[in-house]
Amino acid sequence: MTDLIPTPAQARVPVRGGGTFPVRRIYCVGRNFADHAREMGAAAPASKAERGQPVFFLKPADAVVTGGAAAPDVSVPYPPATRDLHHEVELVVALGLDAPSGVLAPEDAATLVLAYGVGLDLTRRDLQAAAKAKGLPWDIGKGFDHSAPVSELVPAAQVTALASRSLTLEVNGDTRQHGSLHDLIWDVPEILHELSKLFALKAGDLVFMGTPAGVGPLLPGDAFVASLEGVVELHGRITAA
Repeated sequence: MTDLIPTPAQARVPVRGGGTFPVRRIYCVGRNFADHAREMGAAAPASKAERGQPVFFLKPADAVVTGGAAAPDVSVPYPPATRDLHHEVELVVALGLDAPSGVLAPEDAATLVLAYGVGLDLTRRDLQAAAKAKGLPWDIGKGFDHSAPVSELVPAAQVTALASRSLTLEVNGDTRQHGSLHDLIWDVPEILHELSKLFALKAGDLVFMGTPAGVGPLLPGDAFVASLEGVVELHGRITAA
């Protein structure tokens, strides 16, 4: 069958050492750090037994923004329809294999992980807050164009002691966010297990793992550096619309 329109370009993320990662889906985890849950006015669990269910939402695959070899810094245009664009620095997990059918066991989750990176879950906070106040879905606050800047991906075999590493975001040289991955409410195997109850996980999926406290506004002209300690950094700038 002949396509009636040109095939849209697939979003791809560069991988350290060569090659690219074609993006199929982007899953995001909400309220996965207790301090961030509290700063957003939500209850934070005191123990694993009180965690309940993780909060998931999706972004379109083409929301990805990456740099290139010639210009590694990313350029993110300030989005329309908002006056309150917020940053949320996050660990990014890239899946390199399809999950088997059925629910994925946490102890098998690591076999799916191809690589790790660091990214920003950009949020139109005013649109999200207005939708939440009315009890409506808040997709427009999360799933917009250029809302998922992400670093190059680092093969999982090169990333050791992940839980002991930290996430940091600097804006214009000032530290805005900093948190240890040890403080994740649900770690990577647990999140992949929970996602597999709802979706068929496939190679090409990215998972944004949630953000620590300190989220705040970004303005045109702001320069940012997001880092996964000792592994990778993402440098970028917010540009005029």
